Amino acid sequence: MDKRNRLQRRALTAIIIAALATAIGAVFGVAQNGSAATKTAPTNTQAPAISGTPQQGKTLTADHGNWSGSQPITYSYQWQRCNATGSSCAGISGANARLYDVKGQDVGHTLRVRVVAKNSDGSATDTSAPTAVVTPATAPPPATGCPSGTGTINVTQLTPPARLNIDSWNASPNVLTRNVGTLTIKVHISACNGRAVQGALVYAAAVPFNQFNATEVQTDANGWATLTQQQQSGYPANPGRQQLLAVFLRARKAGDPQGQGVFTARLVSFPVRLH
Repeated sequence: MDKRNRLQRRALTAIIIAALATAIGAVFGVAQNGSAATKTAPTNTQAPAISGTPQQGKTLTADHGNWSGSQPITYSYQWQRCNATGSSCAGISGANARLYDVKGQDVGHTLRVRVVAKNSDGSATDTSAPTAVVTPATAPPPATGCPSGTGTINVTQLTPPARLNIDSWNASPNVLTRNVGTLTIKVHISACNGRAVQGALVYAAAVPFNQFNATEVQTDANGWATLTQQQQSGYPANPGRQQLLAVFLRARKAGDPQGQGVFTARLVSFPVRLH
């Protein structure tokens, strides 16, 4: 009888221990067959690439491509200069960012970018396909010295190689007699394919001198300068035979050295009828 009781007590104890083990396993977890979460070094699934125009002065952008492996993955870059076929590559000193400014030394070569992908389990590298052969920078269009737009130009907006142009002139009276008294000369100034110029200084002087007093005035908003001159003792220069009054005209921008900048000049004439 006592032996049977002892067996029953042992069986009950075993059941209690098993129940406790199950409860503890539910709370704290129980070692199971199998392995921990997979840890993997980076593996490239899509090669790095370069976007942008391979031309001197342009900026290229590197794309690290696609990689598998444990996260997080970090990426570093090294730009390479290669021959025209994309081989014989060498790293470019200091070129280790995603962006690369194409330089004069790159002209005639191709470029690649080498990407290193790294995580806590290791690292791997892959390299982009080469760019097209790098071309020289496009030459800027030749300077005109002209402002953009249409309509009247202020003379301060003009720089060489633009030049002022004396494109029209007239006199009042249009035929000079022996006693002119007051001579009015109107001169039109343009530049940049016929656009009127405001603020140009226009000088007029009869040749030989001392026939009329020389004057200099600014052009108006329509490009016209009106010069009023008084007859002097030297007119007419040839009292018996003078048929023309020669007038030296000059147009300039204030502040430009004499005969330089956007300066222009020409000799014009007006008819004279003394008899």
